[in-house]
Amino acid sequence: MSFIPHTEQEINEMLETIGASSIDELFKDIGPQMRPKSFHIPEGRSELEVDRYFKVMSQKNRPGLVNFIGAGFYEHYIPAVVDALASRSEFYTAYTPYQSECAQGWLQAMYEYQTSICELTGLDVSNASLYDGGTALCEAVMMAIRITGRNKVIVDCGVNHTYRTMLYAYTKNLAIEFVETPVVQGLSCRKDIYKLLDDRTAAVILQNPNFFGAVDDHSDIVDKTHSCGAVAIGSVYPISLGILKTPAEMGIDIATGEGQSLGLPLSFGGPYLGFMAVRKEYTRQMPGRIVGATVDKDGKPGYVLTLQAREQHIRREKATSNICSNEALCALRALMYLCALGKEGLRELALLNFHKSEFAKTCLDTIPGVVVKRSSPTFNEFTVMLPHDAEKVFEKMAAKGFACGFPLGRAYKGMENYLLVAVTEKRTKDEVMAFAKALEEAVCS
Repeated sequence: MSFIPHTEQEINEMLETIGASSIDELFKDIGPQMRPKSFHIPEGRSELEVDRYFKVMSQKNRPGLVNFIGAGFYEHYIPAVVDALASRSEFYTAYTPYQSECAQGWLQAMYEYQTSICELTGLDVSNASLYDGGTALCEAVMMAIRITGRNKVIVDCGVNHTYRTMLYAYTKNLAIEFVETPVVQGLSCRKDIYKLLDDRTAAVILQNPNFFGAVDDHSDIVDKTHSCGAVAIGSVYPISLGILKTPAEMGIDIATGEGQSLGLPLSFGGPYLGFMAVRKEYTRQMPGRIVGATVDKDGKPGYVLTLQAREQHIRREKATSNICSNEALCALRALMYLCALGKEGLRELALLNFHKSEFAKTCLDTIPGVVVKRSSPTFNEFTVMLPHDAEKVFEKMAAKGFACGFPLGRAYKGMENYLLVAVTEKRTKDEVMAFAKALEEAVCS
């Protein structure tokens, strides 16, 4: 079945009008290697064939694995109210509110979302979301460079390795000097960071909890960063902020993070949500959309997109962002999730994650040859040293029904025997104990 609506006669009339003798002549400037036939796209299939194909593909997945993988994306329980409300057609069919007067409900929701992110981070201003956590961190770096007029960026190796990979790819064609500093005993290396700070430094990038799960108070690093005129950027795990020191309390200037854990299910990489909050003085350097509250001529409350020039998308290097992708529906889910929990609910959830993780540590501590790294406090994720290669242990554990964690050798050279384990509120006591038993069998066999 053809999906081209034009008849042969119509196609010939259009070609004649533009002065081309054929379709091939029209596209002659596109080389053969870039033609669709060079993409190795298979022939079309019927609906029945496509349905059968994907069912066969889906059977290759390993169903029912008990999940102990984190590494930036976490399996949290999502209250039923989030799906019930977010699936209403007026939400999931709405488009980006360019004409604000036609989208007051959406704008109010985004305003409330921004307020929630500000409450969560302690900072003054939030935008209406970004593409994901890695993109948000990239945008924070570009902000710091605009703010300071400098081009040197210090990156703590405790920052999520995926974010760092994205950052270097995103800025590859720009004259930015990145310098990485090591993690020592699970924490940011103060000595190396302080040594690198100078009048060329635009920003220091930190993460709390870091990729190894360690919790670190970066207040001292932030103070040193400010003393040389640089910007402090913090990547945070939002659920942890129910009990940990906020970015604002540490003096962070720009806080970013992955909002997947705020009411979004794990879904093969997305769609997810990037959040960003900044100090008030940096508001005009923020990328993306910001919703503001106002009143109309009759004094009635209203909401508008604000502080984004209409020419934003054609300003080239002067633009505050050349992405400007937000995730409004995902942001709405995050708002619903935070509202469903409330302040005390978020604290209780964070404590559940912490205590279950600590219980898991005590269970794994009893396994011969397994060492739980305890050089620093953790939230709900921690590092374990195994007596064997973590990848091989992972395969054995998968066969036993457990996705046992993230093998750190995938991201850090020399850590092939290390495993990053995450425990959320969804893991029961029985699951944790069964996990420990299976791990003992896997490493001792």
